Amino acid sequence: MPPTPPDRGPVRPSAVVNEEIRALVVRAGGWLYGETRRRYEVLVAEWTVAVAAERMRGDVVKAA
Repeated sequence: MPPTPPDRGPVRPSAVVNEEIRALVVRAGGWLYGETRRRYEVLVAEWTVAVAAERMRGDVVKAA
């Protein structure tokens, strides 16, 4: 399990974090090693927290 991201105030929207994850993977050409891999893991953990927060607030719309 990835480490819990540090509390940095308000949670960023999951869509914003998701776009950052996508951009990171594209820049890395799909290969995540070393620092790139660590950044990816931090972002995924942040995304997970963001999705959970959005679900708690009712911000997530379920797919049909």
